[in-house]
Amino acid sequence: MTYGNAPPLWRQLQLTAKVLHLIRQGRSGTVALEDVGADLRPGVQALSFAVLRSLGLAQALTKLLAKRAPPSPVDDLLCTALALMCQDNGSLYDSFTLVNQTVEAAKKTATTKPRAAFINACLRRFLRERAALIEQALRDVSAQWNHPEWWINHLQNDWPQDWQSILKANNRHAPLTLRVNTRRIERAVYLDRLKENGIEAIPVAESGVQLVGAVVVHQLPGFNEGWVSVQDGAAQLAAPLLLDGFKQSSCLRVLDACAAPGGKTAHLLERADVDVTALEIDLLRCERIHQNLNRLGLKARVVTCDATDVSAWWDGELFDLVLLDAPCSASGIVRRHPDIRWLRSEGDIAQLANIQSRLLNALWQVLKPGGRLLYSTCSVFKAEGCLQIKAFLASNTQATLLASPGHLLPGFSESDTSSADNGAGDHDGFYYALLDKTLV
Repeated sequence: MTYGNAPPLWRQLQLTAKVLHLIRQGRSGTVALEDVGADLRPGVQALSFAVLRSLGLAQALTKLLAKRAPPSPVDDLLCTALALMCQDNGSLYDSFTLVNQTVEAAKKTATTKPRAAFINACLRRFLRERAALIEQALRDVSAQWNHPEWWINHLQNDWPQDWQSILKANNRHAPLTLRVNTRRIERAVYLDRLKENGIEAIPVAESGVQLVGAVVVHQLPGFNEGWVSVQDGAAQLAAPLLLDGFKQSSCLRVLDACAAPGGKTAHLLERADVDVTALEIDLLRCERIHQNLNRLGLKARVVTCDATDVSAWWDGELFDLVLLDAPCSASGIVRRHPDIRWLRSEGDIAQLANIQSRLLNALWQVLKPGGRLLYSTCSVFKAEGCLQIKAFLASNTQATLLASPGHLLPGFSESDTSSADNGAGDHDGFYYALLDKTLV
């Protein structure tokens, strides 16, 4: 079935099942979608995101519909169809169309063709017994919340009063938030430009705008000219937290560790005339930093290295300011990247916390006495946030915790702490701790 010039739905379902398979094999959704042709990618991405947001329920339904676990390609296609058919907020396609087109996808795929009749039978049984099957499936906690059970348990332990609202936020679409490059255009002027183009937006954070509806990024006024960058409101707090209130000198030396894709690097350079060194361990991700800085007309020293191996990259001159946006579980940005919840395992949290601790201790060495280090993660797990900083402070007598937001939970909250006049808005989950290095 094809609507207008759209590709056949069976083909999109076929590719969505393939993306799901790759994610289940441990590949990120971003990388998996890169294998999809440009003409099909937008539709497949939309379907994939919808599937990932209902995957827990789809997996539970598959277990009820199949007496034995089906082969992986069959399971991927079944889960794709069931996830789209069971959504409370409806799907782009009616259930009968989805059944028809899923079976067509099965028939046109070598690995699922022999089981096309089985897939058809499972989906038609779901149509007949939908209410009863969903009621039974929802007895599984992972099906209720569409997150792995271990993830839910961690949130219940960390946030006994907020875990349900966090999970609900994770299953919603995130708004498109932009950071205005105030070296190029004032925010008020850019809001006027958006209005002139029929794009509704509101101001958030210090120099951000949040769009009310969806817009293709490259169709935004001035995007290619470097007027704006895509950056969540919570992420936009990093640069002002690090820079504001710090005594300016003629040439502040700033280190941005784990800098890719360069959003925070660029924001630092947009706000102040500073000398920025940006570290990134991945060569391809370093290229992303260069691309973003070039579009914005900004410059930084970009070094490909392991930030913990200080002797390999440091020239011996101390930094005034350090931004450590540490590798983390990314549990705070699940609504933008719904694959994350299915990629992570429980053991990842302790491993990542160990990396974060090593980075903190290594980069503390290159900070001047009297300087500041801003530690941040896009995580809601306390092991990667307040507990990490508590342990660091306990073993570092020169470190003092300054006023900073701490944990910001995903979604809008009037109680969010912000250094700006405008709150971060409908933001991702983040953690910030601003540390001062005491003068000896």
